[in-house]
Amino acid sequence: MSQSNLTHFNSAGEAHMVDVGEKAITQRTAVCEGFIDMQSDTLALIMAGNHKKGDVLGIARIAGIMASKKTADLIPLCHPLPLTHIEIQLQPQPQQNRVHCKTTAKTNGQTGVEMEALTATQIALLTIYDMCKAVDRGMVIQGVRLLEKSGGKSGNWKTE
Repeated sequence: MSQSNLTHFNSAGEAHMVDVGEKAITQRTAVCEGFIDMQSDTLALIMAGNHKKGDVLGIARIAGIMASKKTADLIPLCHPLPLTHIEIQLQPQPQQNRVHCKTTAKTNGQTGVEMEALTATQIALLTIYDMCKAVDRGMVIQGVRLLEKSGGKSGNWKTE
């Protein structure tokens, strides 16, 4: 892939914010996922709600929502978007000793909402790590990826 295919670089190879001013406003959706693997005892603490810091999954969900609204402040060339919906599902998976995070982000805008969904997913998982690191420093965040997106000129995309 040549540098000219990367939209965040101009013809001189300089970083720039993409001009979306002429793009149509459409409903845009992105769905992402990620996992945090941990010791079984750590997951049991989370599931029982006995963690001394409180409701780990509830706090992680709020952190992810808050982060999605700050994406443009964190990623230099990302456009600030008026989000219309953020949903974060955090599902313990005891068989795998992990928590699965699935985030859906929506907007009506001129650019996609993938970065907001990815940011929300990462921060929700990082919050679980932060709240549980005192009992399990070996947790691993993995598999954070875009599952599907819709809207805009490029249309719909879904992972296989």
